[in-house]
Amino acid sequence: MKLVTVAGAPSVGKTSVILHLAALLAKEGVRPAVVKFDALSSADDVIFREKLGIPALVGLSDYVCPDHYYVSNIEEACVWGREAGADLLVLETAGLCHRCAPHIKGVPALTVLDSLGGVDAPRKMGPAASLADIIVVTKCDLVSQAEREVFDFAVASVNPTAAIVHVNGLTGTGALHLQRMARTWPRVDGVEDAVLRYSMPASICSYCTGERRIGRRYQSGNVEKLVVAKEAA
Repeated sequence: MKLVTVAGAPSVGKTSVILHLAALLAKEGVRPAVVKFDALSSADDVIFREKLGIPALVGLSDYVCPDHYYVSNIEEACVWGREAGADLLVLETAGLCHRCAPHIKGVPALTVLDSLGGVDAPRKMGPAASLADIIVVTKCDLVSQAEREVFDFAVASVNPTAAIVHVNGLTGTGALHLQRMARTWPRVDGVEDAVLRYSMPASICSYCTGERRIGRRYQSGNVEKLVVAKEAA
């Protein structure tokens, strides 16, 4: 079974990109499946099943950090994918944390960026963008050619080795390029003992265990405080 990780901030078009890629792959006899990791709710599994008729599963982290929940359940997701008969399993992350590192060594890594997010968007995505193999840029039809080139330059500045692919989330234009790339992706035996490309954000504090009150006296554990320079005071 092949695997691919898909990262990106909310509403950049991750699900649309996956839908178009999965539809193209299904036409050539590839059986895709999708696991969507999210925080509180998601109906993406219904979208994949109703629109494409492919296996789809949603994992909700609830009160747990969605990125840590994702890492803790990758192996289980792969077991589910094999049992579902998938040829390609797409692992889509919640995209809530710009510090997250969802990509895995040896597994194709795709990050979706919205061209309307501004030239700083690639840098703000941290390791999710800088360590991706493919950067998919969406909503390019809503910007000028000059703005598109400036955005692509910003992407290349953050990740000079990544392939940049432009995909229209509404029409699917550009997804054919992804389909060709998917044919070259390797099969993996499993993810046990696999290694993340970058460490996850970590914190064990009172808020991790359910504290809701604000104030120093309620804070304990791994707490970082804002440092205010004299010039800014």
